[in-house]
Amino acid sequence: MSVQQVVFGFGAHSGIDDGPELLRMAEQADRDGLDIFSLSDHPYIGERLDAYASVGFILGRTQRLAGFANVTNLPTRPAPMLARTVTSLSALSGGRIVLGMGAGGLWDRIVGMGVPRLSPSEAVDAFEEAIVLVKKLSGGGPPVTYRGRHYQVNQIEPAPVAAPPVWTGSVGRKSLAATGRVADGWIPGHAADWLSERYRTSRPIIDEAAAAVGRDPRQIRTVFNFPGRITDRPLPATRDRDGRWIGGSAGQWAEELTGAVLEHGASGFMLFSPEGGTPDLVSLGRWAAEIAPAVREAIAKENG
Repeated sequence: MSVQQVVFGFGAHSGIDDGPELLRMAEQADRDGLDIFSLSDHPYIGERLDAYASVGFILGRTQRLAGFANVTNLPTRPAPMLARTVTSLSALSGGRIVLGMGAGGLWDRIVGMGVPRLSPSEAVDAFEEAIVLVKKLSGGGPPVTYRGRHYQVNQIEPAPVAAPPVWTGSVGRKSLAATGRVADGWIPGHAADWLSERYRTSRPIIDEAAAAVGRDPRQIRTVFNFPGRITDRPLPATRDRDGRWIGGSAGQWAEELTGAVLEHGASGFMLFSPEGGTPDLVSLGRWAAEIAPAVREAIAKENG
């Protein structure tokens, strides 16, 4: 996926019993020309499907759809093993994998898995080290020795497979700056969009950190988790009194997302249900058949 390509996908929070439905959705999305799907990663919840086992299974049943954990629960998935997982998935799927990365949020649950608790500052340090190490353990080359505060590896051969793009769920200032230094994309937290205060105050931190290390901030895409209703008729208002997107007709969605790309630099959208959960099959079909093509066409026309 090129930096310029706007990607359209969907997100799911899938339990053990949801496997057949999830597979139907992914196969439909693949046929309908969507780009990517995501699964939440909460390994301490017994009723949830494991994100990476599920992503691998679905990639094996699809042809062009990419997948990722939105976002990887890093403390429970140490970076050297995570590097092996994502490079293997990339090799098996023809590069259809993105590495979603988070520093770890629900620490009481994470500690319950036997993982030592990190302070917020330590967790962000480990997060940045992990992204660096995954990239070092990808793309071939000589054995890697790495001596970080949280990760140490000694003479480990990198996989002869390019590292996948890394998209983060960074929220705090320190984590946002790490995204600017070492990541390839950012997913704003709490379904914040391009008109939100969270986006307006957070994206400049990423851009400044990227520029400070000689990176072009435009190379770091912004991908939005975007819940809402797709209605048959236009709604009188597509946002609530707090400015949060509600939804609307396919035409209203296309107009909103086209503006997000052309005016605010958005480069990806993951559809969720209005409640922030897995969308239904009908909405997913309209997302793929009506909204995504209209936005792509409008962008292409604008760009000549």
